[in-house]
Amino acid sequence: MRNRWEDGAAPDEADPLGQCVYASRLLGADAGLVLHGGGNTSVKAVSRDVVAGEVSTLLVKGSGWDLASIEGPGFTPLRLERLREVLGVDALSDAAMMNELRCARLDASAPDPSVETLLHALIPETFVLHTHADAVLTLTNLDDGETRVREALGGDLVIVPYVMPGFDLAKRCRELFDGLRGPLPPAMVLMSHGVFTYGPSARVAYDRMIEVVDRAERYLAAHTRLTTTEAGTPPGVLALASLRRSVSRVAGAPMIATRSTDPASTAFCRRSDLTTVSQQGPATPDHVIRTKRLPMVGRDVEGYAKEYTAYYEDLCDAGQTTMLDPAPRIALDPVLGMIAFGRSAADAAMAADVYRHTIDIIDRAEQLGGYRALPAADVFAVEYWELEQAKLRRAGAPPEFAGEVALVTGAASGIGRACAKALLARGAAVVGLDVDERVAAVAKPPDYLGIVADVTDPAALRTAIAQGVDRFGGVDILVASAGVFGPSRAMNAFDPDHWRRTMAVNTDAFAHLLAELHGLLQRAPRHGRVVLIGSKNAAAPGRGAAAYSASKAAATQLARIAALEWADDGIRVNIVHPDAVFDTGLWTPEIIRARAEHYSLTPEQYRQRNLLHTEVTSDLVGALVADVCGPSFRATTGAQIPVDGGSDRII
Repeated sequence: MRNRWEDGAAPDEADPLGQCVYASRLLGADAGLVLHGGGNTSVKAVSRDVVAGEVSTLLVKGSGWDLASIEGPGFTPLRLERLREVLGVDALSDAAMMNELRCARLDASAPDPSVETLLHALIPETFVLHTHADAVLTLTNLDDGETRVREALGGDLVIVPYVMPGFDLAKRCRELFDGLRGPLPPAMVLMSHGVFTYGPSARVAYDRMIEVVDRAERYLAAHTRLTTTEAGTPPGVLALASLRRSVSRVAGAPMIATRSTDPASTAFCRRSDLTTVSQQGPATPDHVIRTKRLPMVGRDVEGYAKEYTAYYEDLCDAGQTTMLDPAPRIALDPVLGMIAFGRSAADAAMAADVYRHTIDIIDRAEQLGGYRALPAADVFAVEYWELEQAKLRRAGAPPEFAGEVALVTGAASGIGRACAKALLARGAAVVGLDVDERVAAVAKPPDYLGIVADVTDPAALRTAIAQGVDRFGGVDILVASAGVFGPSRAMNAFDPDHWRRTMAVNTDAFAHLLAELHGLLQRAPRHGRVVLIGSKNAAAPGRGAAAYSASKAAATQLARIAALEWADDGIRVNIVHPDAVFDTGLWTPEIIRARAEHYSLTPEQYRQRNLLHTEVTSDLVGALVADVCGPSFRATTGAQIPVDGGSDRII
């Protein structure tokens, strides 16, 4: 475990909150310590109150912040003495506890404080750090966990049997602290939960955390080894798409599916005892929110849903909770590997990260005598925690295309880029293809994957589609935007090479796309959709544009035939015909100025040379394409929709 503290980079000790932010970010930067919102930190300081003057304050990580990126506003200031008074009551529900914490805030606009705030208040040291370190969790999830923890970490620590986070955990720790015969040891291990360290300075608390986790890691290195294997041949894309559709059906909404092919995940999925070791439960109940209690082994989604429903019915209090969807969040299959599911690409990526770390913990724990998770009832209590149920009730409707996947060709610029952006803005995960390397920078992961690929190369196209399916699980929407125009050329100056190149990009590549994607679109949870970016030239060709006009007309005919043939599969195929979209790479200021002068117009007048006298932009086309893919067009296929401001030639 590497100590990343740098005195030159850390804020001055006169800035305690700055030091806490710095230490928090160091912890958050190491996935072996915390993952995706896990862990919490705090500092005790003095604040100014308009009535009481100087007030002893606990600044604790607020809900919704991630340690890796937390800033000063991510820490909620609370009256420390009030928190310690709350610790003195005999019993408190979690909802009542959160109400007390909110009432103790010094800033009403600050985020809700961590559910472990009372424990931070109880610990007397100035700085308090809490992580879910993999190495420590490995030791605590053993039959002889407490013995192993002391053997690995030494005796100068407090060990707390598992208690659900919140008021009860803080009360249990207070009882343990009261029983100590000396000062509080420098570290505290919570069984199946993680580790706390603390100190008079952020540096001391951080050094202690690194030392504790480093001891655990060295112990594991001496007693275990990581199990890996080479990844096998990737399965066909349709197998993963079929599984995604089944999971989406059980979940009641489209789901993203992310496949992991790293050696450790592959080896775990091929274990002969997989059905035993994987069905114990999560490394810490906190993970259940991301991964559910158990992964699905194999591909029997209906069977998994029945078992999950039985688990819920066995442990729920009638009328007190609402059952979550019974679909798995993790699937383990010897052929497909490990697949993580989520309502968004971010959710799926977080589930995958958490379970990859769980695999490491289980693997090492098995070598130390056997992995043992908490009983199902303890995990259920966190999964159906009243605080989590309240979050679900407050959650708004998901974005329009949440859980769906779009593949956009020509995505590096112009109309293709605008289509990708419009679909991303409405919640879709997007795979962008283009020969231009700028395609990688159109948007950021995890919702976007930009791939440099030539759509006229069938092998490259097939490889790119496979990459996209591995990342997101399928394809629901195809936007075929890649196209070339080329120089103006009269028919009596016919150039076979120019003709073939234009046809290859504008027509042949579209035909290949349709052939490659039909099976994936057929398996789309909400039925597939195709939008071809056509052109006004398909219906109203222009002089000197024979290759372009003919290729767009041919592609339009292909789309119409697909609409006829694929209707029985529920796949909608429509064409959008833009014209005079001047913010694309085809139009430079010089070309616009020259064309405007030809018609005795200003450039501004030329841009609005249509019946509505409006300018057609890439963003306008992108928004229309997104609309065509949405529910408003669910009864429309084979349509040709102009977006040109009105053309008398078309009308």
